[in-house]
Amino acid sequence: MTPSKIRFHKNSQRLELHYGAEVLLLEAEFLRVHSPSAEVKGHGPGQEVLQYGKKNVAITALERAGNYALKLVFDDGHSTGIYTWEYLHHLGVNKEQLWESYLQALHKAGKSREANTSVVRLIDPQA
Repeated sequence: MTPSKIRFHKNSQRLELHYGAEVLLLEAEFLRVHSPSAEVKGHGPGQEVLQYGKKNVAITALERAGNYALKLVFDDGHSTGIYTWEYLHHLGVNKEQLWESYLQALHKAGKSREANTSVVRLIDPQA
């Protein structure tokens, strides 16, 4: 499933993909935290590495990878993920669910979307 049109909106840091009549918008932060790279996904189930502090990450370059994918380069130095057309479509159609799961994982881990920010959990002394 190859997109019929691809646009990158630099100011809003959004990738716009057209799959026929379907238009999907994917933000840089969302793409970064869902990178298909081994650095993020690990080498197997349960080896995923939670990405945090990526709220203001930006895409600095997009490169076509053959006829099947895009390679995205981010300003935090990450550049190893190859985003296939199918994976990008999956991200787009499942964006709300994937984002909610990501936010829950951040909360559970005590991490933040903000860079250089720690989440402080207060413990109720009477609990």
